[in-house]
Amino acid sequence: MIRVTTAVLAGALALAGLTPATQAAVNIEAEKAAIAKVVDANIGWFATKDFDLMFSTMADDPDLFFFSPDSKSTIHGIEALRNMSAIWRDPGSKYVSHEIRDLRIHVHPSGEVAWYSAILEDCGEYGGQKGCWKDTRWTGVLEKRDGRWVIMQMHFSFAADHVRDRVEKRVREELQKEGPKP
Repeated sequence: MIRVTTAVLAGALALAGLTPATQAAVNIEAEKAAIAKVVDANIGWFATKDFDLMFSTMADDPDLFFFSPDSKSTIHGIEALRNMSAIWRDPGSKYVSHEIRDLRIHVHPSGEVAWYSAILEDCGEYGGQKGCWKDTRWTGVLEKRDGRWVIMQMHFSFAADHVRDRVEKRVREELQKEGPKP
């Protein structure tokens, strides 16, 4: 009876892809290093406007999805991203800097799926106006396809208390510039 139970359990685990052999074959630290490069390239491509690099970091299919802080920039599928990318092709769109802090990467034991979280600062210039996403919360999910990690889903957001604090500071600064009113 024990042999039958062990054999059934081993078979079920094998079908689920959870055999000790498949788990041991995945070098989690190497996968995390590869994923970190993909995550950085997903933002850093803009320094050289390497659109091939940008698109190589994401799933080339309609399942690609990400939320941006504004509702107009939510992406459903690679074609939507290709259409939106026109703004970055404009010569007036320029890279200033980016920094990824507190990057945390988790790889599923199968080595086929991973997820990350980080704090992002992404600064650029658009039509002469500088702008930055500061302290942006950034999360994402990746799949390994044909031996390459690609981003399937991302979410960018700002902590409401940080936004409120920045707005209040700007209002105080403007009021100080105006001086006291009679």
